[in-house]
Amino acid sequence: MPLYKSITVSPTTKVYLWKVTESEDFLAADVTLSDYCQNRMNRMKSEAHRRAFLSIRHLLALEGYEDKDLYYNTFGKPHLHDGKHISITHSNNFTGIIISASEEVGIDIEKQRDKILRIAHKFTPIKEYRTLANTEAIIRKLTIVWGIKESLYKIYAQQGLSFLNHIYVNDFAFDDQKLQAEINYQSKKTQYEARFLEFEGFTGVYAYPSKA
Repeated sequence: MPLYKSITVSPTTKVYLWKVTESEDFLAADVTLSDYCQNRMNRMKSEAHRRAFLSIRHLLALEGYEDKDLYYNTFGKPHLHDGKHISITHSNNFTGIIISASEEVGIDIEKQRDKILRIAHKFTPIKEYRTLANTEAIIRKLTIVWGIKESLYKIYAQQGLSFLNHIYVNDFAFDDQKLQAEINYQSKKTQYEARFLEFEGFTGVYAYPSKA
């Protein structure tokens, strides 16, 4: 059972990461999917996607949940029937969840790759990153920023929210423990904190409302 990492964010919030190495049959054993989720998985053409989907059910089990405890709203945002907050992510062979009993949360995993240099202008002012020492550092920082914005987008879950125009990430250093971000949308400003970790060429980010 390759639980890759668990993080206690607070007494009410935990993060779990999984490295998917098992076969689809192994992951499917002892997992009962709801009709909705079974139909979703049946439509997945990629075996890797199906394995990631099933691994998330194993992550849920670490907190005592089954697939039936999970549902999605019309925006596609996951919820738990007991009222706790959840966010889900997967990228290649890594999956992750964050669960909180106290606040809205978001999580994202991204593979670090140079493709982000070509799309950066769509989600952040790229000129702000040209002072970094080298291309690798720019890719790392852009991947963190994208992960934060993706995490906040999952929390807010409203149509029309723009990564470039409505979600802002304060400048940060790689050794900062907490990063600051804001959503400014429809005349409402909301402050958030985020943390990140880097592993095996991936970046994981999780976010939650600011306590300040």
